[in-house]
Amino acid sequence: MFAWLCENPTGVDALTWTELPTPTPGPGEVLLAIEAASLNFPDLLIVQNKYQIKPPLPFVPGAEYAGTVAALGEGVKHLVVGQKVACLSGTGGFGTHTVAKAALCMPLPAGFPAIDAAAFIMTYATSYHALVDRAALQPGETVLVLGAAGGVGTAAIQIAKAAGARVIAAASTDDKCHTCQQLGADATLNYTQHAPNGSLREEIKRLTDGKGPDVVYDPVGGEFAEPVFRSIAWRGRYLVVGFASGPIPQLPMNLPLLKGASLVGVFWGDFAKREPKANASMMQTLANWYGQGKIKPLIHQALPMADLKQAYATMGSRGVQGKLVLVN
Repeated sequence: MFAWLCENPTGVDALTWTELPTPTPGPGEVLLAIEAASLNFPDLLIVQNKYQIKPPLPFVPGAEYAGTVAALGEGVKHLVVGQKVACLSGTGGFGTHTVAKAALCMPLPAGFPAIDAAAFIMTYATSYHALVDRAALQPGETVLVLGAAGGVGTAAIQIAKAAGARVIAAASTDDKCHTCQQLGADATLNYTQHAPNGSLREEIKRLTDGKGPDVVYDPVGGEFAEPVFRSIAWRGRYLVVGFASGPIPQLPMNLPLLKGASLVGVFWGDFAKREPKANASMMQTLANWYGQGKIKPLIHQALPMADLKQAYATMGSRGVQGKLVLVN
């Protein structure tokens, strides 16, 4: 097998395409022949030694992927050789093969292509857990999605619409805003055209008829967090999903008090570990929605696995809409 090996987490340039022995799955594991793997923001942080999870060296990055079961370890009963699955294991995806825990593998229904499956679990699970579970989103409510053209943002638009909400998509360019409209957003906001503490709040007020959004989905953080929270509706829920812009905002604690609003943390990974039955039910719902055509990953580009460094560079340019996928 071949894989992108990280022997020293100093950045993308340190990765090398290396021939390695094909591993044998242990008890409770499966060997997967990888057909596609998606690129997520943590995949960049982990090779820079900036992620909260620091795997033992050397390791193969690539958190999320899809492929075919090639061999079963002892005790694996719910999967069979030749079965198509998607997996989110944290590492191992950027190669031709990997060993993964069988419990982390999501069996794929017929008609679920590997490229879509490789771009499915992290973004849709995060967004569904955030909007439906943590925010208890109700039909007719208004959701403001920040970073709406990215992987989790595009998933959030689709899930909010499937839940019967009105969606305002905020993105950094007119082209990204147009993409969000095509995905079903009811209104868009190009936030680079508005000063954070000036016209941004006025635009949100205009788009919500003065009420403010009921739910804010924020995977971005940074300078927009405080003015957006100041714009939230009474009893609003502000979903803290991540900090893709870098800085972690510090909000004055009087703001939740004045709006009767909630700051709600979203940590899907720990939810999946702590509440596996609820997570499994959620994933089944999402698979059903995919089959019904309610949701579908937006694929920015599919590149050969050998072009991983190019994919990293594209992601770093902040021009990606949806997900980048590597294919074998």
